[in-house]
Amino acid sequence: MIVVTGGAGFIGSAIAQELNTRERADLIIVDDIDHPEKEKNIALIKYQELIGKNSFLGKILDRDIKSIEVIIHMGACSSTTETDKDFLTKNNYHYTRHLATCALEKNIRFIYASSAATYGNGEMGYSDDESKLKTLKPLNSYGKSKHKFDLWAKSQGILDRVVGLKYFNIFGPNEYHKENMQSMVRKGFIQAREKNKIRLFKSYRKEYQDGEQERDFLYIKDAVNMTLFFLDHPKIGGIFNIGAGRARNWNDLATNIFKAMGREPQIEYIPMPETIIQQYQYHTYAEIKKIRDAGYTQPITSLEEGITDYVKNYLLPNKRLGS
Repeated sequence: MIVVTGGAGFIGSAIAQELNTRERADLIIVDDIDHPEKEKNIALIKYQELIGKNSFLGKILDRDIKSIEVIIHMGACSSTTETDKDFLTKNNYHYTRHLATCALEKNIRFIYASSAATYGNGEMGYSDDESKLKTLKPLNSYGKSKHKFDLWAKSQGILDRVVGLKYFNIFGPNEYHKENMQSMVRKGFIQAREKNKIRLFKSYRKEYQDGEQERDFLYIKDAVNMTLFFLDHPKIGGIFNIGAGRARNWNDLATNIFKAMGREPQIEYIPMPETIIQQYQYHTYAEIKKIRDAGYTQPITSLEEGITDYVKNYLLPNKRLGS
């Protein structure tokens, strides 16, 4: 049996879909179906059981689990704007710690989602070298909650027996429930469809022109393949970046959305909210040498190809993975 927490969410449901493609239907989906789009995400997934996150935690605490070989832990509060530190600590740190402790006791493979938000403003770089963990300075409470577990795992000496994945800017189908936390590809598509223009934040640093701020964008299908690489290679442990290994700017992203829609680009630059100016990242870039050295050899979808597939095959026809 494979447990996928957050299995009705974005990355979790995409992983479950791919597991079905691999003829694995012996899945336990752990999630709270609190949004109609999450219900749609799992409607086409074959699984054995759907269980709420608190009920599953109860089973974990009671060690009432049988026949589980892997826990792929994608469930968490993923809002980078969440400010309730107690809530984030409970959901993103303590919950993960309980699952990891049980998994190690029961010899269950444990793969969990960390985040690129742990890198903060990037002043210490974007290396997934675990010896540099203590030097990282996350900017927001979400990043701090993820970083706290990474540090705990290192302090316990268990990083060789678990896998932590630092996802960068993932976009693609099945993110429709995420509302304000959806990727800019989905948001931009909606803006272009309804207003015939895409709005991007102005730059407040002279070394970056408006719309030239950079991110490492990764298509969901690549994120899934990179994640399941660690299911296929159970002896590999540690923290790994999950990204394209290339920084691209917001103007590139917006231009490719319009191109996929068959329209001329129309971009408007708007002021950045004061609440995020001090926390805004101007450049992110996933160093992916570590996962490559571990044996991951698949080519990574370009931003252009990813946006084209997403827009033409999912957003325009209003589809999701598996449909």
